[in-house]
Amino acid sequence: MRCPFCGYEDSKVVDSRVSKDGEATRRRRECINCERRFTTYERIEEVAQMVVKKDGRRENFDRWKLKAGIMKAIEKRAVSIEQVDALINDIERELFNGGEHEISTRLLGEAVMNRLKQLDEVAYVRFASVYRQFRDVSEFMSELQDMIPSPGSGRGLRKS
Repeated sequence: MRCPFCGYEDSKVVDSRVSKDGEATRRRRECINCERRFTTYERIEEVAQMVVKKDGRRENFDRWKLKAGIMKAIEKRAVSIEQVDALINDIERELFNGGEHEISTRLLGEAVMNRLKQLDEVAYVRFASVYRQFRDVSEFMSELQDMIPSPGSGRGLRKS
């Protein structure tokens, strides 16, 4: 395993344990060269999962690309990395465990938005604004209006 600090090609495993969700093995490693420690995660490689883009192109599902988009949405919010990882794990289980090897970006985006809406409504609005590509302020306001509770409904944006 290449050291992320000095680039040396060899390291030793200091500690191994199963991740909290049981989906991966977490390994603490130490670089043989610079002696700095870093963490890696080992997952079972499954059949290639493909994402079908809006224009029909297909590309491999990239968990880290999805995580990067979610991380932008939760920036400066009270959402932990563990919550993000659990959210992504749920999405992967839901969308790919049915035996499907291809999913549309529409299904993927909707799955993320549904979970973000429950987790943090500000992160949801941020993600939706990029995903849905609002053309103008009125489209954005329409999305927000759907989240504002009508009198006596008890739903909508929560004040934190």
